[in-house]
Amino acid sequence: MVSANKEMVVYCFDTLLAHYNSTEAPSPAFDQAQHPLFVTWKKVVNGGDPRLRGCIGTLEARSLINGLKDYALTSALRDRRFPPIQANELPLLECTVSLLTDYEAANHYLDWEVCADLLVLVSGILLAELKC
Repeated sequence: MVSANKEMVVYCFDTLLAHYNSTEAPSPAFDQAQHPLFVTWKKVVNGGDPRLRGCIGTLEARSLINGLKDYALTSALRDRRFPPIQANELPLLECTVSLLTDYEAANHYLDWEVCADLLVLVSGILLAELKC
């Protein structure tokens, strides 16, 4: 099973930087596995806690290279909740890559348990740092 890693986050930053420089991002070092994925950008302001700046992904499996490239840009530039991230914000950004794995069938939409490892529940998608 593939896990999100530092190289994937670096690739998202490289992709956004390449967008602003009108160049191509360097080829990443990870393989072309296919997974549903999300890319989240947060911005640190005045030394405080990071604030959400964009988060978009897909529940359909995408090749990691193309999916991360697409969603790094989409979440940075087209998340309707926020103005597009500007190049001067790059030094203040944090990025998180979430790969969705280990789906479990549910008999009912309320068929889930809250546990200590819960990270966030967004639009019916349970993202956890550790398996509950």
